[in-house]
Amino acid sequence: MILAIIIGCEIGFWILLGLGLASRYLWGMRRLSTALLLAVPLLDVILLIASVVDMRGGAQADWRHGLAAAYLAYSIVFGHRTITWADAKFAHHFAGGPEPWQPPSGGMARAWYEWGIWFRIVLAYGIACALLFGLTLIVGDPSRTTALNEFMIGALKIPLIAALWPLSYTLFPKKAGVTGDPGS
Repeated sequence: MILAIIIGCEIGFWILLGLGLASRYLWGMRRLSTALLLAVPLLDVILLIASVVDMRGGAQADWRHGLAAAYLAYSIVFGHRTITWADAKFAHHFAGGPEPWQPPSGGMARAWYEWGIWFRIVLAYGIACALLFGLTLIVGDPSRTTALNEFMIGALKIPLIAALWPLSYTLFPKKAGVTGDPGS
């Protein structure tokens, strides 16, 4: 059940985002656009409630509950940024808006940009762990929540591996404006 809700929330995110941006830029319906975009966080609330209800109802925790927490954490940390990115792209392509912002192409500015992304990944990991820890406390039965602890330990690989990007830009910075660099 949880996996289906996660998939539904992800599909719902892109549908609400697409309809919200189309309402704003193609159909000129600003109020509808605002309502659709404000509805996006409701998907996270639905997923959170479903996870708690599932576990309180006696479910054995598994990787799907961990994935739900990771999805919620990603949404909290990167959701607004993703919507802002999509809004800028949509406005540029369909409404004659300005060229969307691009990250710095090289130098220490790019390294700092990459460290900022990494920090957000660490923050999302921390939020996911806090959600899983909270779910563990709510359930109150360690025999049913062992998989949540295992998920937290396994998910630690993500911020560790992601640290390679900012480290590479810090240790081996590209010159800003290098030809062929997608950020230039």
